Amino acid sequence: MIRRPTTRDVAKEAGVSLATVDRVLNARPGVRESTIRRVTEAIERLEYVRDPAATALSRDRFYRFLFLLPSEGSTFIQSLGEKVRDAASGPEGARTNVEIEYVPMLDGPGLVSALDRVTLDKWDGVALVGTDAPTVSDAIDRAVARGVQIVTLVSDVPGSARGHYVGIDNVAAGRTAASLLGRFIGGERGVVQIVLGSVLLRDHVERRFGFEQVLRTEFPHLELAPVIEGFEDNTLTEREIGALLHSEVNLKGIYVAGGGKQGVIAALRRFDKPTGVRTIAHEATSHSKSALMAGYFDAVLNQDPGHETRSAIRVLKCLIEKTPIYFDQERIRIDIFLRDNML
Repeated sequence: MIRRPTTRDVAKEAGVSLATVDRVLNARPGVRESTIRRVTEAIERLEYVRDPAATALSRDRFYRFLFLLPSEGSTFIQSLGEKVRDAASGPEGARTNVEIEYVPMLDGPGLVSALDRVTLDKWDGVALVGTDAPTVSDAIDRAVARGVQIVTLVSDVPGSARGHYVGIDNVAAGRTAASLLGRFIGGERGVVQIVLGSVLLRDHVERRFGFEQVLRTEFPHLELAPVIEGFEDNTLTEREIGALLHSEVNLKGIYVAGGGKQGVIAALRRFDKPTGVRTIAHEATSHSKSALMAGYFDAVLNQDPGHETRSAIRVLKCLIEKTPIYFDQERIRIDIFLRDNML
């Protein structure tokens, strides 16, 4: 096992006392510029990174984190709450109080109201599934101005003052879906349908952008149909896809970029999935896994909700303690599942 460098190692490398290293790390006064430079250079040489949990223990500190999650939506979104509770009871949750508040899906005013109730005397940090609306961005800015650290989870609000986004690169995910779907379809001409949960969700919009980018440039023989926005409603999505399957004889592919997967599966099952229609969806939930094994889905792109919730807790601690974020550790990967690697 490789031993991580400690403050004692930094002090020895820089030729200073432990107290001096502590003053430099916490930006306290009374340290000469030349000494600060020596300590900083030692930190860089040793690749020393502060451990927020150890810092909290040394200060006898508890962190208080709130997760604002949608109260309904896809199976994946619902699983986030379970993964938050798992993370809170694991190593990341040491000396940390984690609570969950549920907000109705796509309810911008509800999310704004929840954020405006967040104050520093109760919460140190908040992780939230973002809705890309100016009012939500403003509410995040107000919370940050009150001293609360904010990270966005799964769906980003990039124009806000949030400290970090925890989730996959959704443009890359959309590009990956288009590359796979184009290869599955081959050289046949036809129509491809994109299904979004909502244009208010940044992750869905970015996936669409990446998908269209690749499909138009690399598979110009495939025509994009007008986007279906299912509003995370499986019944509505089933009705829309059913009508599409009934009317579009040249349909070659479906990309489910967001919610409504169960509705898509129900429509494909009702029509016994017409031959030649390839389908790609997101999130390896029980429903999408079953659809993959049954042949209704051809590929599923996945992000690990457990990794995301653990990462959100770690990142919030780093933001509070002003310690570096391990970007390689916190990068959320895009996993590709086929029938062949689901077992």
